[in-house]
Amino acid sequence: MRSILWLIDTVITLYIYILIASAILSWLIAFNVVNMRNPIVAQVGEFLYRITEPALRPIRNVLPNLGGIDISPVILILGLFFIRNLIFELFGAMAF
Repeated sequence: MRSILWLIDTVITLYIYILIASAILSWLIAFNVVNMRNPIVAQVGEFLYRITEPALRPIRNVLPNLGGIDISPVILILGLFFIRNLIFELFGAMAF
């Protein structure tokens, strides 16, 4: 049971890092720091978009328009922290 909890914790943590990387890359693209015509940047951006967009899209549909500020990654990260802590509270006592 401990190994399953460790795996879930690791997957959630990796996804949080991917969300942060996606947000940072979107800022860098918006401020013209990186060029999307670069093939490596385009591939990384496409990968991050395909991984994060299915989870962020439902949150964006529910949130009101905040005038160009996208807080959906923050809400998703908070939700993932909540889910991770809930899993450890519910199943963590059984593992030990």
